[in-house]
Amino acid sequence: MAHTAAPGFPVPSGIPLIVAVRGLAKALFAAFVFFACFAFSETSPYDAVAIPTILLWLCLGVRLHRGAVPLLALLLLYLAAIVTALFPYLNEDFPVTWTVQLIYLVVTCIFFAMFFSDDTHARMELALKAYTASCVFSAALGIVGYLQWLGIEDLFYKYDRASGTFQDPNVFGSFLTLGALYLMHGLLIGTARRPLASLAGLLIIVAGIFLSFSRGSWGGSVVAVLLMVGSVYAGSNSARLRRRIVLLTLATVVLGTIAVIALLSIDHVHQMFETRAALTQDYDQGETGRFGNQIRGLAMLLERPFGMGPMHWRLVFGLEPHNSYLGSFANGGWLGGAVFIGLVLTTGFVGFRLLVRPSPFRAHAQIVWPALLMFFLQAFQIDIEKWRHVYMMLGMVWALEAARLRAPPPRAAEESASDRGLGARHQGNVIAPGSRLA
Repeated sequence: MAHTAAPGFPVPSGIPLIVAVRGLAKALFAAFVFFACFAFSETSPYDAVAIPTILLWLCLGVRLHRGAVPLLALLLLYLAAIVTALFPYLNEDFPVTWTVQLIYLVVTCIFFAMFFSDDTHARMELALKAYTASCVFSAALGIVGYLQWLGIEDLFYKYDRASGTFQDPNVFGSFLTLGALYLMHGLLIGTARRPLASLAGLLIIVAGIFLSFSRGSWGGSVVAVLLMVGSVYAGSNSARLRRRIVLLTLATVVLGTIAVIALLSIDHVHQMFETRAALTQDYDQGETGRFGNQIRGLAMLLERPFGMGPMHWRLVFGLEPHNSYLGSFANGGWLGGAVFIGLVLTTGFVGFRLLVRPSPFRAHAQIVWPALLMFFLQAFQIDIEKWRHVYMMLGMVWALEAARLRAPPPRAAEESASDRGLGARHQGNVIAPGSRLA
């Protein structure tokens, strides 16, 4: 029975405890994902929220399904290789700290794989909305900082490049890609509830990616968008939806081009673009440059089955390897490098299969897998093994695979119904009642 605190304002006599706890758990998870954009330092609000969020959801019940078991096995084998290579250097603080942080990130990845495997549509939507809000927030700060509208030196930009809430403009630019894909996907297939707001958010994110002046982010984002658009187009049998995809893609390209041209009209933006658009930079060239170090380091690693030890590449060359594949061999030896490559190849097989096979989860795979593929490609020219959001996307892809394996085969009626109208998913992307992309 409801009590009355004031005339006309009934107060419920109580809320079931489990409902309140689940509401808290969802709020914590949304904050967990949103805080991924705060990367000013080695620790961030993301890490402060991670432990209570994971523990609470473990108490509420998350399970490891068989579809995600290969991910668990590969990650544990990779950690085993890293820890084995660490043994000779247990007296050194930095390698030990780095390894502990890596173990923590692997734990978050396994949690994400477990979390998204159940109630997949609703949980993926919650995460992607929170992540996209994080992207818009960080991109807006990056733009404001780059244009120096706040008048505060080096706030939200580094090295004359937008960095948002990140230490490194390269990480900032790449972080934004998943948010851009989510908004663009909703606009393409007509499921965005507020198209103008989605378009505005997309333009802010695109401007942030551009002002990061990260060549890897530029190229990776283009590849991710092309793969996402191509998979949506190929996965639909609706001529009307395909026309919409083509027209909106062209419109987005035109608007993005106009925004870039407008930014290039600013002198220091134009100068930085000319500098960063070069294929190589000064620090890439020469025997002691990035590429020279990689060639010399590769020859050394061929003679070291246990690698150089975690984070010892920088002690030898004075720089990070700027190549996660090479870094995996340096940090974890031949076993660590082989497992890392195996993880990338296996995830690639799973990701492309999610795009090709009709399932209730293909729509979300079209957003998440292209973004993760971008990071795998960027790993050839930057170190991604400590990027928190990469582990989230890795867990997402394997969770989608676990959910796909447990889902019943789509019925022909469902497949045909999913192509009706612009507000429906294209064929093979069956929507659970009440779920939709924003």
